[in-house]
Amino acid sequence: MAPIHDHPGEHAAGDPIKLIGIRETALSLDEVFRAVGDDAAGGTALFVGTVRNHDGGADVDELGYSCHPSAEAEMRRIAEKVVAEYPVRALAAVHRVGDLKVGDLAVVVGVSCPHRGEAFEACRKLIDDLKHEVPIWKHQKFSDGTQEWVGAC
Repeated sequence: MAPIHDHPGEHAAGDPIKLIGIRETALSLDEVFRAVGDDAAGGTALFVGTVRNHDGGADVDELGYSCHPSAEAEMRRIAEKVVAEYPVRALAAVHRVGDLKVGDLAVVVGVSCPHRGEAFEACRKLIDDLKHEVPIWKHQKFSDGTQEWVGAC
């Protein structure tokens, strides 16, 4: 019997980057989940970032995301790095821009891999690198009338 890593299912067929996008409309978990579906994947990991009602001890009423025109290209660059580092079968990442309310989805990423551990690790790497490297800025509006810009997803 061949070692597991020699099976074609251990390697992505074609381009595993299925969906990359910056959206002004509501994000869909189903869209991302469908995009990363792959019959050779034994593990699929999703991360969903939502707008929370507090930050730094202050109540958040709403926030807005804006981005540099290069943001989508940077998302793709990061996705390519993740695909090069992990045995990704399929990968998807979408981020919202515009005004959001508490509870709205701000970012959804998904990765499928042959095994669950790889899927978890690749998904974590994808969201962490997106947060730190993609030029997306958050403008928080607090209940006390103050506002704050945050330079991260």
